[in-house]
Parts: sequence; structure tokens; C-alpha cells
Amino acid sequence: MRRLLAVGLDGRHRGWTAPLIVWLASRVVSTVLLLTVWLLARANGWPFASYRREGTFLSFLGSWDASFYRTIAEHGYPATLPTDADGHVLPNPWAFLPVFPALARVVQPLVGGSFWAAGVLVATLAGAGACVVLWRLVRAVSDDRRATRATALFAVAPTGFLLQVAYAESTFLLLLFGALLALVRRRYWFVLPLGLVAAFTKPGVLALAVALAVHLVVRLVQERRAMPVRDAVAIVVAGLGIAVAGLAWPVVASAVTGRPDAYLETELSWWVGFVGRQHFAPLTPWFTMASTWLGAGGVVLVVVVLAGAVWFWTRRDVRALGVDVVSFTAAYALYLVAVFLPQQSLPRLLVPTAPLLGADVFTGTRGRTVAWLVVGVCLQAVAVVLTWFLGYP
Repeated sequence: MRRLLAVGLDGRHRGWTAPLIVWLASRVVSTVLLLTVWLLARANGWPFASYRREGTFLSFLGSWDASFYRTIAEHGYPATLPTDADGHVLPNPWAFLPVFPALARVVQPLVGGSFWAAGVLVATLAGAGACVVLWRLVRAVSDDRRATRATALFAVAPTGFLLQVAYAESTFLLLLFGALLALVRRRYWFVLPLGLVAAFTKPGVLALAVALAVHLVVRLVQERRAMPVRDAVAIVVAGLGIAVAGLAWPVVASAVTGRPDAYLETELSWWVGFVGRQHFAPLTPWFTMASTWLGAGGVVLVVVVLAGAVWFWTRRDVRALGVDVVSFTAAYALYLVAVFLPQQSLPRLLVPTAPLLGADVFTGTRGRTVAWLVVGVCLQAVAVVLTWFLGYP
């Protein structure tokens, strides 16, 4: 295991082999952690936070909200939203987008009809693809060595187990990194289909539309009349298409259920356990969460965190990754601040900012990278225990 990582970190492999070696090494780490915890839990009768009647290791990898993906794959979306006795919408499948369960449903007959096996297989293969594409993306804005180090940090991060559990994360990352790589390489017509599919895999693709807009402005300023009209047209079409797709799911949910607020109320149903019932207003969730649990001090903390984020994104080594990576990751972070209630899912939702791992603060030296790798593996072990026995990611 250590030798596999060392080979990758030294940059002695190129092309497909470097990221795939890193991916393989990281899957050894995550699988050993997950299997050990599962075996200990079964042997000692530990209660899981997310109970699965099947009791298999594959169903263990399909914990938490993966059951909603299974429902979608096997039964589709409900035409009527479930509600409690007071008429409030309860958590339901409309919070989850259809691409991942559709892929799992296609694969199910090939693995004996088990959704858990299909979901894990799709997620694991997509995780391998995400590592390859992330490597190529970081290499496009930096170099081979930095790309390998960044991919290693991504794959063994505290949330590294997401690359093989029955969640949509790895599929979304594969599409998102691919679209961003196409943008960096100025292959705009490739950005559009990848962005469209990503829009129906997980929320957050609007950040890609913002990155396209920033890219267009920068090119217009730098090249002025020298910019080909066909490039400008491709960027505008891709940006508008992705923006429309990114806003389409609430419309679909409304059309099917007959409730204009179907998607919004479904999302807000997950907030109840943290902040009670709330009316949504953009850019307020972080302050709502902080003030509910920490009072005025929580509001100050959010301001400090946001100021720290601005400082980070304006660092010279971060800006060196290029305007496309910086604008996309900053826009995605702003999206989280605008609409997401920060809780234990925040580390998982921050994973699309992984291209930032190419910055000096993470991968500037071999020693720095190794230190972050050790931190990642240790925190992943902690995360596995916490999320499988106390909550969910």
C-alpha cells in the first residue's frame, strides 16, 4: 500500500496509470477501514445509525439516504408528497436526482438484481474515472507531480469512502471534473453535455455556468476582437443550457406532484431536526444554523469563516490554478453558502472543490503532501465510525 502511494507521489507513472494506481491504493485503505468496522459491528452487535435488514457488507455500503436512490431505481418518484398529520412535507425521493439511480437500475440485472451491488459498482467505477479526470485537470493547470499528489489527497480524504458507497457523489464528480477539464481546454461543446447530465445527478452545477460566464468575460477582455465568434457562441450556449438544466428539477417536481413548492418543501423537511421549520431565503441558512445553536457568537463565527474563505481563494498559490478552477470552486462555495444548511454533510458537499488540492498549501512539497495524506487517512477512520454509528454524511 505505502509503495503504491510512493510510486504515485514520485511521479514515476504517467497518463492513466498514475491516477489509477492512486485510486487502487485509496480503495485498499477505504475498503479495509469499512470492512473492519462492519465485521467488528457484526461481531459485537453494535447498532448502526442506518439499519439495513439485509445485513450484508454491500447493504452496509448503501446506508443512509441510499435507500432513497433504491426507491427511485425500483419504483420511481411519488406523484404525491408524503406529509405528517399537520400537512408538512416529509423527507422523500424528490430531494434526489435521477441519473445515479437510473445507472444503478441498468446495472442491477448484471449483478443479480441487488441495488446495493449495482450502486456500489457504479459508484466505484465512477470514482476511478473521477480520479483519472481530476488528475488530468490538475495537470492541465499545473504539472504531473502536482496532479498525482492532488489526486492522492482527494482519494484518501476524510470523505474518501464516498468513492465506493451507493451515493451519487462519484458520478457527479466524474461529470463535473470532466466538464471543468473541457472548459480549461476550451472544448466548449463538450462542457454542455457533461454539464447537462451532471445537473440531473446532484445539485450544484450552476457553479459551472458561472465559471463559463467568467471564462467568457476574461477571454473577451484579453483577446478583444481576436476571440473567434464561434467560441463565444459555444460558451454562451453551454452556459445558458447548463443554467436552465440546473434550475429544471424543481419545475419537474412541481409538474409531477402538482405542488409549486414540492422540491423546496422537500429540501426544507431535512432542516427540521436542526433548526425547526423555516422559510427559505438565499444566503441565510448558515446564519440561521449558527444563531440557532450558538446565538450571536455563531453569527460572528460565520462571518469569520466567510472572511477566511475569501482570503483562501485570493491566495497567490490558489490563483495560480487558473481562472476556471478558481471561479468554479468559488462559485460552488458561494452556492453552498446561499442554499445549504451547514451540518455534518458539509464535508461531503465540499468535495467538488477538490481541484483546489493542486495549490501549494496542499501539494507544494512531498512532505506537505504526505502530512495531509496521514491526516486524511486518520480522519477517514474517524468519519467512518461517526457516520455509520452516530449519524450520516
